[in-house]
This record gives sequence, C-alpha cells and structure tokens, in this order.
Amino acid sequence: MRALARLVPSLLAATALVWATTGPAGAASPPPKAPEAVGWGGAVSTVDADATAAGIEVLRQGGNAVDAAVAAAAALGVTEPYSSGIGGGGYFVYYDHATGRVHTIDGREVAGRTADSGLFLEDGKPLPFADAVTSGLSVGVPGTPATWDAALRQWGRRSLADNLRPAERIADNGFVVDDTFRGQTADNLARFKDFPATAKLFLPGGKPPETGSLLRNPDLAATYRLLGKDGVNAFYRGQLAEDIAATVQHPPVDPASGRKARPGKVDAADLAAYQVRRQAPTHVAYRDYDVYSMAPSSSGGTTVGEALHILEDGELSDYSATQYYHHFLEASRISFADRNRWVGDPAFNDVPTRELLSERYAASRACLISPDRALTSPLAPGDPRHPADCADTGQAVPEPYEGPNTTHLTVADRWGNVVSYTLTIEQTGGSGITVPGRGFLLNNELTDFDFAPLAPGVPDPNLPGPGKRPRSSMSPTVVLRDGEPLLATGSPGGATIITTTLQVLLGRLDRGLSLEQAIAAPRASQRNSAATQAEPGFLALPERARLEALGHTFASTPEIGAATGVERLPDGRWVAAAEPVRRGGGSAAVVTPAR
Repeated sequence: MRALARLVPSLLAATALVWATTGPAGAASPPPKAPEAVGWGGAVSTVDADATAAGIEVLRQGGNAVDAAVAAAAALGVTEPYSSGIGGGGYFVYYDHATGRVHTIDGREVAGRTADSGLFLEDGKPLPFADAVTSGLSVGVPGTPATWDAALRQWGRRSLADNLRPAERIADNGFVVDDTFRGQTADNLARFKDFPATAKLFLPGGKPPETGSLLRNPDLAATYRLLGKDGVNAFYRGQLAEDIAATVQHPPVDPASGRKARPGKVDAADLAAYQVRRQAPTHVAYRDYDVYSMAPSSSGGTTVGEALHILEDGELSDYSATQYYHHFLEASRISFADRNRWVGDPAFNDVPTRELLSERYAASRACLISPDRALTSPLAPGDPRHPADCADTGQAVPEPYEGPNTTHLTVADRWGNVVSYTLTIEQTGGSGITVPGRGFLLNNELTDFDFAPLAPGVPDPNLPGPGKRPRSSMSPTVVLRDGEPLLATGSPGGATIITTTLQVLLGRLDRGLSLEQAIAAPRASQRNSAATQAEPGFLALPERARLEALGHTFASTPEIGAATGVERLPDGRWVAAAEPVRRGGGSAAVVTPAR
C-alpha cells in the first residue's frame, strides 16, 4: 500500500504545473480542472472540463445519471473528437437504484452485411495496418447515437434534444485547445491533411490549432440539432445516413495527395439495420463486493472478472508490495491468455462467458502462479468448459494490436443511480475521415478484428464477418456492496483498459487507497506478452528490481489509460475522481460541493 501511494503527492503537485502553462501570452485559458470533488446531489467525472460541466448542468436541471451521461458524452464529441463521437460506439452500464439492478447496452460498431473474413486481405495477405485504418474498410456502423436513444428511452428523464444543448453550445461557441488536443492533431497531420473535410475542421490555416485558441464546430452543432429535432432515426435513415454511407464507400480524399483510401463496405441499408444489444452484465462476487461489467462482444467484463477470481484466494491487503504487483501481473497474464483464445462476438461464436467467470475455472488457473517466479509468455490458454488444475489447451495465442485511445465517463445522481460509460472511435482520430458538412469523424473500429487467424490451426473468434461486432477491451464497471452502489470506474487505452480497470479496483478494494489515489497510482500492463508495459513512475519503484528478480521483464511506455470514477461515501456524499496528470488531467465535479 505504501508503495502504491508513494507517487500520488508528486502527481497531484504536477497538476498545478499543467494548468500554470496553458499557452502563449494572450491565449485563452482552458476551464479549470480538479482531479477530485466531494459533495451531494450527484457527481460527474470525465477527461474534459467542458464535458464534466455539461453533465453537472443537466443534473442541476433535474436530469438523472443517464441524462447527464448523454450530455457529457455529446460534449466529449466536441472537445475530444479524436477519441469519441457519434461516428463511433461504446458500452453503457447503468445501475438503477429503484430496482437494485444493473443493466448494460452494447452499442458496439458492426461490420457491413457484405463484409467477410477476408475484409482486410489483399492477394491473400493482410493489409498493412496503417493502410487499413485510414480507409473506408475500417469503418463500422456507428452505435453511439442508438446507445443514447436506447438509454434515454428506457431510463432518462429528459429528451435527447435537451441533453444535447450543452454540447451544441460548446460546438457553436468553441472550446479552448489544450496541449493534448494540439499534440493529437499534430500526430495526425500527415493523414488529416489528405481529407479536405477533416483538414478544414481540424487544421486551421493548414496546421494544428494553437494551444489556447478557440476551435469551433458549427457543422457538429447543426448535426446535434438535427438529432434533437428528428431523433436518432435521422442518423440511421435519410440524408445524413446517405452522407455517411457515401463517405465510407467513396472516402473524400484530396486527389493531389496521392493517398489511396480504400472504399468501405457499409451502406445505407447497414445503417438502417443497426440495433443496440441489451444484455445481462457480467457479474462476479469478489470478497464483500459485487462487480458488474460488460459481457461479450467486449472482453472487459470476462477478463477483469476472471483475474479477480484468480486473485480472490490471496489476501492482497496483507501482501508485500512486491507480491501484490507480482500476483496482479500474473493474474493479468493468465486472463489475457484466455481472452485472446475464447472471446469474440457471441452472435457468431460460442463464447464461454459463464465458464470464464466461474470460481472453479479461476482456481484451475490460479494454481499456475508461484510466489517465487514469473510465468513465461506467451502462455497457453486453458479450457474453461473442462477445467483441469494447471492445464492448458496447447498452443498460445499471441496478443493482437488494439489502438490505445477511447474515453470513459462516470456519473451518479441524487437518487443513487450510476452510469459507467466507455465510448470510442478507436485510434486517435479514428479513420481520419470526416463526413463532409456534418462535423464528426468516422471510426476505424473494424481494425479491432484480427486480419487473419492469430495462430495457425487455432480457431479465432475475432475474425471479420457480416454484421459482426469486433472484440473490445472496454470495461465500464459498477461495484455494489450489500446491494448499494460503492463505486464505478473505467478507462480508455485499448487492451490496457482491462489492466487499468483491474488495477484501480484492486487499489481501492484491497490496498486501502482512496479512489483518487487508486486512479493516480503508477500503472503496469501485462497482457500475456514477453514484456510488461510500465509507466516511468512504476519503473521508478523499488519493487521493480524485486519483480525482475522473479523473472518479470518491463518495457517503458509514457502513460497507460486515463481513468475516471465515482464513489458513494457512507454519509451519502459522492466522490468524483479523475486523473491528476494523464492526458493533461481529468475533470471531477459534484452538484453541491462539501464545505
């Protein structure tokens, strides 16, 4: 516990430095951010101050957690358009305090009905990943508008139009560009400039916007107003749907650029056929807690849940920091070995969700962990349908690449309802293709499919297929204790979402950290690979040398994830918590702050 908390004060101090240097003299200042807020009436936590403010505004106007989540998500579509937006999809987890039940909506993007297992093959070989991303081939039918509509119709108190108004205002008036936004734009300059609609929106004067400048998006404001007026059917049918389909099938690239942007498979009929999935959440009983998350097509709930069950027999609160980290990394390694082999879209694959989450199967895998030495990756998967202690099914399945972006928000309201919502357009900047005149980027979500089988002779549940959802790692999570909400959390970060969510849960539930400290703590991510990715703060811990002596190998990465969370205190107050530093720091707020 001491090792986990060691870095938190320096991270909090660094937040002041981030906001003391907002840009050149005379530039506008971004809204202030706070990594923690405590009070009554509800709470919102996102990566962006404008989005958090939009959620708080809706809560103060009588909206509930679902209304505020939609408002915050719509605002993120303006201010974090490279990570989210109506051109993408996501997973929505809702705790209904009136019934005590947890519900989920799978709003994942889907492949067009003419897509097949060779979607990303040319001449029998997989396309280069970068070529596949920046193309119409990578675009799946977006699920975000349908997710908002489904959530509001079932649980909301306000109309979609009312909940979109804060985001419309931000899009019309503009938001202040920060260093993170400018850096992400610069990283995408080479491809953004090749699409006139994208360049017009995000490259004023042909270059990334200056930090401190205002960026407006009147086209997106108009699109939001259209959705508010006519409903989300305007997105999936009619002129807007035709514009989306035309953009996918004929990517509007600058002819002078020389870029070859391959046409995609999604058409107007695919858009009209899109439906969200309402399905039961994953559930594991972990110590005194009930942990709920997303079932497949996401692998988040099964992989986090399996790892929790693997760790449950050990008293993590009593372990030394070295043994805690060792067991966390080993449980992650094992659960990813199983995830890569077994999890895909359950409409196309017989996914053993119940078996992956069984205590018997976890026990058969936990016996692989030795306190004296690390396992070697790639580790072979087990057989969840026929668990045998310390056994495997033979051939290991390597980890596929998954983009590191996405965004996550958490919301709670005065009635005790909670939303944990992760949404995405996949890579930073998605496909790079903006729908002309509509103000939003299209996703590249279909590149989450495996382009070809990962291991010869081993069935791959994540190959493309018509109408199929690609596997995700998004892990929006709600934790109950005695039937009441304790906390909710989640993170962006591609496959590191799973290990980030697991690490936050363990820090808060087992290691005695506050939610804010668990979010701020240095991170490592083991995903059944030879080397564990780790942040500089983790590599600076004295436990590193002890872990290496056990056989762990580390590779440095600048940062992992950007988590948010909310927690209910025993006296009824809410804690909202966000990153102090990662991605420029997050934004946490409550309706009525404690004095």
